[in-house]
Amino acid sequence: MVDTVEIVVRTGTRRTVDLTDEVAAYCAGRGDGLCHVFVPHATAGLALIETGAGSDDDLLEAVDRLLPRDDRYRHRHGSRGHGADHVLPAFISPSLVLAVHGGRPLLGTWQSVVLVDTNLDNPERRVLLSFLGQVP
Repeated sequence: MVDTVEIVVRTGTRRTVDLTDEVAAYCAGRGDGLCHVFVPHATAGLALIETGAGSDDDLLEAVDRLLPRDDRYRHRHGSRGHGADHVLPAFISPSLVLAVHGGRPLLGTWQSVVLVDTNLDNPERRVLLSFLGQVP
């Protein structure tokens, strides 16, 4: 059995948003299984990284170096460098799967589930959370 919910995330000017608490709340009480997290947008991805210690800023700096926001891209609508936003999901996947045990996502001590969204033209994102539990 698969159960899916949708959450709406307002990114505003934030390019990373920690979703760990939302994922944990969704998994709570569900037992053992898998939690699939998916952002159905062509310009966003998900990462498992440490937050609050500078790693999220380091990630964004690496993305900016890898995908400069200039006019080199064939995809040119939107704000300057928007073509880079469309390449981002090739490097930061729009989905991830987490093992869940006893209703808790199995994350490392410093791991957080983070939405990465460099496209500031769209300040609202949908995120789908799906749970696949043990078959009785």
